[in-house]
Amino acid sequence: MNKNRLYKVLLSPRITEKTTRMGEESNHYVFRVIKDANKSEVKGAVEMLFDVNVESVRIINVKGKNKSFRQRLGRRSDWKKAYVRVREGQVIDHLGSESA
Repeated sequence: MNKNRLYKVLLSPRITEKTTRMGEESNHYVFRVIKDANKSEVKGAVEMLFDVNVESVRIINVKGKNKSFRQRLGRRSDWKKAYVRVREGQVIDHLGSESA
């Protein structure tokens, strides 16, 4: 895999109450990824960027919602997210803060 491609695979972490709880309880982390990413690319990107060992990756296509914008119908764009499970005892630090 190309290193430049791996840097572009992960767009952002998804930080919600549910994903924070998943990270604490079962070492799962959620990322928004590019639309044409596959499991091996996501695994390689997470291992390269965060220096952790990935056990499994699940990828889900999220369908955009139909919304109305000022009395006109519109649609939000579709996107893709990846659930990444890391090995027990390893942590992904999204914010880059130092651990005490």
